Amino acid sequence: MVVHGAWADGSSWNKVTQPLQAQGLHVIAAPLPLTSLSDDVRALDRVLERTCGPVVVGGHAYAGAVISATTNVRVQGLVFIAALTPDEGETVADVYYRGTPHAQAPKLEPDTHGLIWMPEPSFTSAFAQDAVPEQAALLAATQRPISVACIQEKSPPPLWKRKPAWYLVATQDRMINPDTQRFMATRMAARTRIEDVDHTPIVTNPNIVIEVFAAAIDGTAKSASM
Repeated sequence: MVVHGAWADGSSWNKVTQPLQAQGLHVIAAPLPLTSLSDDVRALDRVLERTCGPVVVGGHAYAGAVISATTNVRVQGLVFIAALTPDEGETVADVYYRGTPHAQAPKLEPDTHGLIWMPEPSFTSAFAQDAVPEQAALLAATQRPISVACIQEKSPPPLWKRKPAWYLVATQDRMINPDTQRFMATRMAARTRIEDVDHTPIVTNPNIVIEVFAAAIDGTAKSASM
């Protein structure tokens, strides 16, 4: 299962989803309302209820907090792609603003409805600077705003303390400080892969992401057989 982050939807995973399906895997892109962390966790859990057997769940960016908060017993492994992984009692904002922002990171402010939108130019300058213009334009056209409530709610005990985790650190990330990513991956004792990719490798470097999933699927299968 794959889960989108802020300013995106399930289609952001298409370049990963289709190759995984071609390998015979059952893949679902879980939709999030992006209205609060607890709302998003409940939405993920509703999708997990529709599955059977062991599940590996991957989250991009903000979705790292969401997949960390599920308590579904069939989740056997977690994959984090340039993701935010708050510990118990921390908020998404706590970890997002932990490091110094990149010079080209967008200035994000809520509108009068409490929703945070990504400025369209930031899709090419920070969100996915390695994307071709057509990809960046599509990301901008399909963006979904995130509510302030999502980043201010304290996180419950994270699943990564009980289940194995894999983390892809994006060293060219202009949205989430790569040093913050390294900190979170180390804190989780995640199997970590470090690559010179931007914030959205699920679009711009999907083969690397697929390899991380392959490692997670193989790793969880070996653990289950022991």
